[in-house]
Amino acid sequence: MNDSRHDSGDLDMTRRGLLLGSAATVALSTVPLTAPAQAATPDRPPAEKPALATVTFTVNGRSQKLELDTRTTLLDALRDHLHLTGTKKGCDHGQCGACTVIVDGRRINSCLSLAVMHEGDNITTIEGLGAPSGMHPMQAAFVKHDGYQCGYCTPGQVCSAVAMLDEIKAGIPSHVTADLTTAPQLTPIELRERMSGNICRCGAYSNIVDAITEVAGRGA
Repeated sequence: MNDSRHDSGDLDMTRRGLLLGSAATVALSTVPLTAPAQAATPDRPPAEKPALATVTFTVNGRSQKLELDTRTTLLDALRDHLHLTGTKKGCDHGQCGACTVIVDGRRINSCLSLAVMHEGDNITTIEGLGAPSGMHPMQAAFVKHDGYQCGYCTPGQVCSAVAMLDEIKAGIPSHVTADLTTAPQLTPIELRERMSGNICRCGAYSNIVDAITEVAGRGA
């Protein structure tokens, strides 16, 4: 007569055995899979060292000479090699404007530009515009009008605003300039369009507009 119950043979799966087996599986799955070191062979040459280049430019009135990996962005050169950390790394994709600096009078996103592209250029960062003991008029206006909250975007906002007013003085039109035959004016729509590349996640835009308008009105 066959008994429907199993004895304690090989097919018997106890609760304790199941738990031990599961624990062993989990432990093995957490062991990192590291590939063995790849030695150089005739078929696999050794990894090449990064290409280095020497670049010389002027930053905030001082000549700087750096030897850099050719892939180094201007932003990283300023922050990591010259320790000018006022210029902020925000999105690192050219979308927020926190890294804006002024190069030969033109504002750029320094995260999108390689340092080696700026041989001989004149670069101004927020530190070069002014210091607490002697602020640039735009910096002072931002303080007066509370043109910031967390302050992370402020260096880029200030650099962009300074260069933007120079663009208008030079007669450079924007996407919203209605008449290309006349000199552009700092209207509210012009100001907002020209500053649209600088994002303030705190939303201090109205105060930023007030600060820039005041400086523009003084002709600074």
